[in-house]
Amino acid sequence: MERPLLPLLLSELRVGNAACDVSLSRSRLGWNRRPSGPVYRPFRPSVSHSVLVSEVISVREEDSVRGTDDGSWTTKIRAREAKDCRPAFTVLYVERCQQHRWRGAEVTFTCPEAALCRRWVGAIGEQLAVIASRPKRLLVYINPFSGKRRGQSVYEQQVAPLFARAGVSTHVIVTEHANHARDHLRTEAELQKIDGVVCVGGDGMFSELVHGLVWRTQVDGGVDPGGPDAALLPCSLRVGVIPAGSTDCICFATVGANDPVTSALHIIVGDSQPMDVCTIHHNNTFLRYSVSLLGYGFYGDVLSDSERKRWMGPSRYDLSGVKMFLTHHYYEGTLSYLPATGIMGTPRDAAKCRSGCLVCQQNVKRLSEKAERYEADEASDIESEGEWRTIRGKFLAINAASMSCACPRSPKGLSPAAHLADGTTDLIAVRKCSRFDFLRHLLRHTSKDDQFDLTFVEVHRVRRFRFTPRHCQSDSDLDLDLDMRENGKRQIFRKICRDHPACGCAPAYSSWNCDGEILTPAAIDVRVQCQLIKLFARGIEEPTVFEDLANPSAI
Repeated sequence: MERPLLPLLLSELRVGNAACDVSLSRSRLGWNRRPSGPVYRPFRPSVSHSVLVSEVISVREEDSVRGTDDGSWTTKIRAREAKDCRPAFTVLYVERCQQHRWRGAEVTFTCPEAALCRRWVGAIGEQLAVIASRPKRLLVYINPFSGKRRGQSVYEQQVAPLFARAGVSTHVIVTEHANHARDHLRTEAELQKIDGVVCVGGDGMFSELVHGLVWRTQVDGGVDPGGPDAALLPCSLRVGVIPAGSTDCICFATVGANDPVTSALHIIVGDSQPMDVCTIHHNNTFLRYSVSLLGYGFYGDVLSDSERKRWMGPSRYDLSGVKMFLTHHYYEGTLSYLPATGIMGTPRDAAKCRSGCLVCQQNVKRLSEKAERYEADEASDIESEGEWRTIRGKFLAINAASMSCACPRSPKGLSPAAHLADGTTDLIAVRKCSRFDFLRHLLRHTSKDDQFDLTFVEVHRVRRFRFTPRHCQSDSDLDLDLDMRENGKRQIFRKICRDHPACGCAPAYSSWNCDGEILTPAAIDVRVQCQLIKLFARGIEEPTVFEDLANPSAI
């Protein structure tokens, strides 16, 4: 049996007017209040606190503090010559709150002498300095137009003070136009001088960072970033997300809350959560990367229609959703996919992807072992797992979820059991059905019912898929109606019947909703790149973690 490690420091200090036994080990900082009163009185239970060293944000030495006589919290006095003033230091650490939120909490320890105080400050500082995963230098992009146009104020008021307190230096760039961050990362950013990249904005801003960082990583590594069968290099730099958009699906699905302070604290403590990225090609031409949702049909139509109503703000999505539901368009085509065989987990599991997910770990381990057995390229390796399967028919929606796609409006998401980093995506095909049945499907995104337990819904966990639309008429009978909306970054295309523009039949094809961006080519080839990027996050923690590590009582 191994002997427990001895603490690095152990002293009797004071927190307020209470005497505490304070200990510091390589993993934890703890303080236990000593029982008060004569020994013959009933023993008073001690109040124990314990904080992971990895979740200590900073430590600072105070000028001096003086304990109050009424038992209240300590009062800081900036008077070194006062007779009753004693040296003290303050520790800022992570405190867990409800709904997966984190906050910075402080505790001030009063020492009997200055030498002991400096010793404690130095010891805690040394433990923080050896945590290699913590970023020291960050490149921050702020989108001032995302969501309710509050990105810059969110960063300056809630995030920047925490970074400064933790000793994290930042280089801030306020983006001026669409794809500003993407283009800067591709060409100008000095990636070797930073420890991570942070975006302040919504899912669109995060997508810009992914496109810029992944592309730059491939170019620097000598890999063709647009090759349809290329095995892309994983990015070494982590990406942080400070939510300031309309839905912030990425942040909600990886942290559990859309809260700027929580996300900033995850960045400071140096968390790391790998994520899969899908590459999308059309006729062997690279189109985009996707990290959350690919939606054809209903979700593509909602996005296309909402782009014409940008003046309405976030409420445009609700209006467009109702409109597209009533329109009830369906689309005919062929869906082919390579199933993810021999892996743990299915799209209908009750277990969700959480922090330290075993499903992701086991499936990635299996991929690594398989790659060692086969020296062929990754594409041949994947295709050797099984044969392509095909679904043909008329669809109201075709969705590919690389994560749960949960958000405050849909806490379960499109695929509640989807995993962040297992090398797969959940392919969901909703066949043509009545409006009432489709409404049942949509409502199950927010209920406890199995949203895939419907006869017109199919779901498959896949590594690759292709979709080819079948037009209701030949191209000679179709007229290209080009509807261009100049909003700085998008052009929306529609094909309609030339002879019967108001005939009421289904349109020739829809557009793809790719993480909130419109993809006009309907025929696409999608491939999952396993763990291509890493976030400053740790995945959604189970509630028991909050119960075990929270500090519900104060001295």
